[in-house]
Formats: sequence, C-alpha cells, structure tokens
Amino acid sequence: MGTEILPDDRALRHGRRDRALAQMQAHDLDVLVLGRQANARYVAGAPQLWVAGTRPFGPVATIVRETGEVHLLSTWDEGIPDDIPHDHLYGLAWNPVNTMAVLRDIPGAATAARVGTDCLSPTFAQLLPMAFPKAEFVDGEQAMRAARRIKTEPEVAVLRGALRVAEAGLAAATAELAPGRTEQALTGVLLEAMAAGGISTPAQQDSVWVTSREHPWRRADAERTVRAGDLVAISAGVLGDGYIGEVGRTVAVPGGDEAAVAALYRRSSVVRERLLAASRAGAPSSGLLAAYEGAGEPLPPMPVARGLGMGFDPPVVSPQLPATAAAERLEPGMVLALTGYVWESGVGAVFTRDAVLITDDGAELLTGAP
Repeated sequence: MGTEILPDDRALRHGRRDRALAQMQAHDLDVLVLGRQANARYVAGAPQLWVAGTRPFGPVATIVRETGEVHLLSTWDEGIPDDIPHDHLYGLAWNPVNTMAVLRDIPGAATAARVGTDCLSPTFAQLLPMAFPKAEFVDGEQAMRAARRIKTEPEVAVLRGALRVAEAGLAAATAELAPGRTEQALTGVLLEAMAAGGISTPAQQDSVWVTSREHPWRRADAERTVRAGDLVAISAGVLGDGYIGEVGRTVAVPGGDEAAVAALYRRSSVVRERLLAASRAGAPSSGLLAAYEGAGEPLPPMPVARGLGMGFDPPVVSPQLPATAAAERLEPGMVLALTGYVWESGVGAVFTRDAVLITDDGAELLTGAP
C-alpha cells in the first residue's frame, strides 16, 4: 500500500480533462463549477478526502473552457498535480463571501456568459452571481455525465486494477466460508484481504449475506450465520484511485439439495450469458432488461446494470426506469456492472456481478473470478 498522496497519472487526468472540455464546448459552458467529489477529481486529478455520506454543495473545482485551467479548493499542496500551480489553489473559508472573492478573480470569471454547476444549494445560488456577474447559470451535470460515461484507456486500466483487488477479497471470503461462520466475520475477512491488496476504502461494507429460501430478496434470518446447504452471496467492491471496482458471486455451502442448486446455477448462467450478449455497442439499454425476460426470469428489484467509474456513472438500467432504458444506447467505451439474480423457493438465490467494457466487437469481460 502506498504511503504518499500522489496525483493521478498524467495521461489519466489529461484524458479526462480533455473530455470535460469537449463537453463544455458542446454544451456551450464558459466555466464549470463542480461540487461533487467525483467530478472534481475527474477534472483536477487530485485525490479528494473520502467520507461516508453526502456533502453540501461547495465550489471544490472550477475549470475555465478558454484556458483549460483548473482552480481547486485545497489547503495543502500534497497530491496536487504540477499543472495546477499553487496560485490556483484556494483554501476553506468560514465566510462564503470570501470564497466568492477568490472565484471572482479567476481569469475569465468576469466575462463568462454561461456557467454550469453539477449541483447547487439555495445559498450558493445567491452567492455565485457575485463571482460571475454576467453569467447565466445552467445545469452542468449533463456535461459531466456525457464526459464520464465513456472511459479512456488509462481509466480502463485503473478499473482493472481495482477489480483485481476486489477479486482478491472475494477469493479470501470464499476460502473462509463454512457452516458456523457469521456474515460479519466473512465481511471482515473480505475487507482485510482488500486492504492487504493496497486499497483500504471499500465501496460497501454489507458484502456477505445468506440468501433466503423463503423470500426472493430478504436475508435468510436475523442470526446471519452460515448453515449447511445455504447459498451465500458475496459482493466485493473497492474504491481504488477514485474508481469503483465490483465483483459478485454466490457460493453454495455443501449439505443442500445438490440437484436443485445445480439447476439454479444453470438458470443463473443463462441470465449471465444473455446479459453479456445484450451488452453491445448501439444496442438499447432495455435489451439488458429483456435478457431476463428471454431467460424466463423475473426482473430483480436492483438495477440490472449501471455504469462503473468514479462513483456510479450513467447509465442506470433498472426495472423502475423502463422509458430511460429504452431511450439509452450503449456506446463503445462504457464500463458496466451487470447484475444477475435468480431465486428458487426452498433453495435460495444465486447472485452475480460482473464488470464489462463495451467495445465495437461486443462486451469484454473485465472480471476474472470464476
């Protein structure tokens, strides 16, 4: 595990910044003021402090289209890339009016006609005109979503690294799985293995659960202890170098109805194969929902697919959003987390999650876990 705070690789951050600037051009944005941590890191390439939970909006990063320069909220130089000089950093201020004074002095702020923000609060809706007096304020999140939905080659490389660490956690938890072990203990094994792999920030902490034999979506029981014949779902996810890598598998504990379990796994394989076949460039996202129908399986309540990247990127393909799925088209360069889920009364559920890269030739499977 690294001990120094370093900026993202030069090719990685410049590839992302070029995509963001191209979308600013396409959306006619002179300035983009970003408050979401993933968006700020996307354009700046500087690691941000990770916290569990949400944050109120604040101008964390500001990028000017004409110059391509990034101005960043930071109280230190450590981890700041060399293309963001010290005079482009501004510190925390108790009085937000002082922050507006800093933004007002950014070259291009006084003449900007259209300023986008990725979110906004009532307070900053009143304050930002002080920094950009001639600007119309518009939704800048659409530009960032368009930029982030397609991954550059360096981004895919970082995602592969995060996935390898997640798979190591998955393998460790699988090796320790046995009757009498608790979900909490197995989750601890998984998190320990991922930390040993160099990433101490999990994407989630509820990573192991015994699937219910009586209900399609609930846990097996309140005791959360593994028993003979259980089907145990393991979802390993890490936040590595700003990118989320996830992989999910279900392990059958010996002692159950082997024929019924094998039949359920075959059904799961059919769903997984159909999801992979539907993940092709130009296809509608609704094809991923149709994969379940084609396999004769009911749709799960969770998203069938969602974009992986710095946080959760578009698209989100969910049974609750059929119109969105029908309108969305898959494009080369998208990375998706595909979720398979089948259940049988008296047996349990088989859950899978795979990361795939959409290419012109079809889906490239990024996860290697069996």
